[in-house]
Amino acid sequence: LVQQLLSADDNYFMYRDFNPRNIMLVGGEQPTPYFIDYQGGRRGASQYDVASLLYSAQSNLPDAIRLQLLNHYLDARHFSVPERQQWLDHFWRYLLVRILQTLGAYGYRGLYERKEYFLQSIPLALNNLRTLLESHPPQHLPHLSQVLAYLVQSAPQPVAPAPGPLTVQILSFSYKQGLPTDLSGNGGGFIFDCRALPNPGRYEQYKSYTGQHPSVIAFLQKEDSVAQFIHQAADIVIPSINKYIERHFTHLQIAFGCTGGQHRSVYCAEQLAALLRHRYPNIIVDVHHREQDK
Repeated sequence: LVQQLLSADDNYFMYRDFNPRNIMLVGGEQPTPYFIDYQGGRRGASQYDVASLLYSAQSNLPDAIRLQLLNHYLDARHFSVPERQQWLDHFWRYLLVRILQTLGAYGYRGLYERKEYFLQSIPLALNNLRTLLESHPPQHLPHLSQVLAYLVQSAPQPVAPAPGPLTVQILSFSYKQGLPTDLSGNGGGFIFDCRALPNPGRYEQYKSYTGQHPSVIAFLQKEDSVAQFIHQAADIVIPSINKYIERHFTHLQIAFGCTGGQHRSVYCAEQLAALLRHRYPNIIVDVHHREQDK
């Protein structure tokens, strides 16, 4: 496990205790964040602090919010597709180490020093460990996997938080840059190929614009095949959305791809998002344009 962790890029400042209690918001309507208690910082891998913040036991963030924030972080880093996947491969290992580190601290401060706050945190941290083992078990570490499985199986199950609303993440992307990553770990969802639709990018006056520009929107709105494509895509995804809501699922990914990820896929993603927001006011519809966010 140590060898796997040390293969990650460690040329970053690692806070080591990056959790919500160490972030202070100062100001009015648009507060500025300030960070405290970083005297234990050192050089290390960037994955550790992201794991610390998103999987802070007491915060108990819903998985859909964690994935949304993780996706936002990765978009802000402007990774290529291979770099993004490599970072994530290391992330799950660092998350495991962070959870084990917090369990050690909670066990000592709670079970030995009898501090109530840390006793309350143990079931939450065990639940994080249980979720991680179900989605990303440690690879090629059979004895550690056996010990961790015994730990979570013998521990009492925490009371599950009420499920949050369904988040439908709609993406646009370029096939030239590879397929999008499903951060939820579900491996499901939908990918629609827009490359058979009329392409504004072939015309000089549209090349510098995206599918959100009024002129490109007007071009695509005149094409009956584009409207038909979007409505057919909606007819495919709506039964899944209905079933996801019924079963209290929290995440569904829908992606539209075209040649450059600039015109058709962006337009289709925005149009489907508007349709779903109107039809389902109680779900979260989150739109990302991968190539535009780089």
